[in-house]
Amino acid sequence: MTVLAQDVSTLTDRYQTTVPSSVRKQLKLGKGDQIRYCTEPSGRVYIEPARVEEDDPAIGAFLDFVEADIKAHPERLRAFDGALHDRLKALVGDVDVNLDDPLSPEDE
Repeated sequence: MTVLAQDVSTLTDRYQTTVPSSVRKQLKLGKGDQIRYCTEPSGRVYIEPARVEEDDPAIGAFLDFVEADIKAHPERLRAFDGALHDRLKALVGDVDVNLDDPLSPEDE
């Protein structure tokens, strides 16, 4: 296999990393794009763009199920009156999350 480039990135305390700019350019990645990690039996790992146009069979099956359920039982649908929003807001409050903070031991 011919190697086009070799780049190195560092993992943060939260196991996050920045995709090097040369890799982003090669894969034509932009902000908000997703990447797929592929692992071969040999242990070699490569990444590729995860394009939105690819169908996810699990999500497709789930959406088909939801559609069929709505058609079969339209009486179960209820308008969103905001009470659920208020309840969720009361549960989480104004939780501030810093993505650069290290994970807790139970999250490792």
